[in-house]
Amino acid sequence: MASRNPAESLPAGYEPPKVWTWEQANGGAFASTNRPIAGPTHDKELPVGQHPLQLYSLATPNGIKASIMLEELLEAGHAGAEYDAWLIRISGDQFGSGFVGVNPNSKIPALMDHAPKGGGAPVRVFESGSILLYLAEKFDNAFLPSDPHGRAEALNWLFWQMGSAPFLGGGFGHFYAYAPFHIQYAIDRYAMETKRLFDVLDRRLAETRFLAGDAYTIADMAAWPWFGGMAQGEYYGDAATFLDLNSYTHVQRWTAEIAGRPAVKRGKMVNRAWGDPASQLHERHDASDFETRTADKLG
Repeated sequence: MASRNPAESLPAGYEPPKVWTWEQANGGAFASTNRPIAGPTHDKELPVGQHPLQLYSLATPNGIKASIMLEELLEAGHAGAEYDAWLIRISGDQFGSGFVGVNPNSKIPALMDHAPKGGGAPVRVFESGSILLYLAEKFDNAFLPSDPHGRAEALNWLFWQMGSAPFLGGGFGHFYAYAPFHIQYAIDRYAMETKRLFDVLDRRLAETRFLAGDAYTIADMAAWPWFGGMAQGEYYGDAATFLDLNSYTHVQRWTAEIAGRPAVKRGKMVNRAWGDPASQLHERHDASDFETRTADKLG
């Protein structure tokens, strides 16, 4: 490691130890749930509802990818996509033994399919991109082109988004909004990369209506919660102003179009536990729940 002057560090005087230990860490917001080890912290079985598809999630940008996909499948007439959605609060629920059994990485969303295509034992699916691809293939390539060129393009942008999210969230979002103090180097580093990614997206959307072409696909469902949410000013305080996201006109056009889709509006509500109570559907077990079981109606 190159030598540094500890007096110029933030905090002043910091010098990395020879061996890092957990006790030395200050993780800022969410520090109480961050740890350098995997595995469960307590025994807790996951609930199972009446439908074959069981979603365990929270309405973060990654979480709503899965609920949007499920609502889009239902909107498209795939009755087999009916599902139960259970709220996983990331203040500790993700470390329960049942959830860790579905996702060893203890991150939302996670999905169990109790009636997989072709039969057999239940299938666990974790990582949001994997869930989108799994559901597309389960329902005969729904929202995924079947021709090689279209499929490749959709998967290109799906995996581009999966690789981009850590820069937007764990990078820019953390150091701009959640770190215990502001570090100019870190904010500059991740702001630059976030704006570069928005420019990649904006240039692509200058060429096509959606990411993979003229058709709305799982690539859009993956990218919209992150890039669209940031473009709408929903994340990290005044980050949209700080990053001048209104200047990405093609991203703004794409964001508005997708935001208007009925399935997207519903998907954003599923497993939401903050904001306007009328927009919070903590659990979803039936289509009627959007009308009868939002937080404002349950009290």
